[in-house]
Amino acid sequence: MKVNYINILLFALPLNILINAQKNPSITQKIPTTRLLCVCELYEPANYDNDPEMKSVMDNFNKQTQQRFHEYDERMKTTRQKCKDRCDKEIQKIILKDKIEKLLAQLFYTLQTNIDTADIPTCACEKSLAYKVERSCLICGKNLGGLVPGLGLIGGTSVYAAGVNAATKAGMEAAIEGLKIVPGLNALLKEKIADLVTATNFKCPNALVAVVQNVKNTQCVGNAAQSNIFCNGIESRYIPIIYQKAAAASQDGSQTYITTLSDSTTITTFLTYPIVISAIVVVTIALILLIIYLILRYRRKTKMNKKLQYIKILKT
Repeated sequence: MKVNYINILLFALPLNILINAQKNPSITQKIPTTRLLCVCELYEPANYDNDPEMKSVMDNFNKQTQQRFHEYDERMKTTRQKCKDRCDKEIQKIILKDKIEKLLAQLFYTLQTNIDTADIPTCACEKSLAYKVERSCLICGKNLGGLVPGLGLIGGTSVYAAGVNAATKAGMEAAIEGLKIVPGLNALLKEKIADLVTATNFKCPNALVAVVQNVKNTQCVGNAAQSNIFCNGIESRYIPIIYQKAAAASQDGSQTYITTLSDSTTITTFLTYPIVISAIVVVTIALILLIIYLILRYRRKTKMNKKLQYIKILKT
């Protein structure tokens, strides 16, 4: 029994030796590092600082860094100066405004008007709407002021000329109708009787009588004309009657001329002409623009006087 046990142990021992037991297979084995003497000598402080290439690189880096810091400092100085100037201007404006308000508050009692701090004169570079309207009214008023007198003169002259023409035409027609009453004259001349009356002789009795006498001398020639009542009457006792009819025709024409002229130049007739109506409308518009201009000019002068008072106070 004892021998068998020993045999078993002797047999089991080499089995245990042959077994390769690995408890932690994931752990890598440590690899030792080796340092060479040349590597260690290259990066020593004495060799690193004394290397000329390293010195040039370090000097270049230092120069670039200093230059960048200098440029940044210059930019910051300019920015700080701008901010400082802007802040100083704002502070000065605030201080000046406070001083002006305090000064005006102390001196407002010397003025007789109701003044507020909002009425402090400011820059008047921008033109207000009232100023633009005032200038427009002034320009329109000047144009209409130069146009209206001429239009009124032309309108009045044209209306009077139209009245004179109408009166002359009516007087000539009345004189022609008066000549037609002369015995035998209308039958002798027929439509040519209208040529006897002109704008110069229809008001003159002697001129019409001379025209009738001229008709007798020119038309009452020959045997055919002797049978006419007018030609026979000229040679007989009807001569005074013929001349009276001619003078009456002239008087009728003159009276008709005077009546027509007086009727056509009355105020009612004068106002019915389109030119006169247009002139009245233009005059009305010009007056309205003139009134607007005067109102705006008065208001602007009032504001300017108030601003001048403020300026005088500030100067004192």
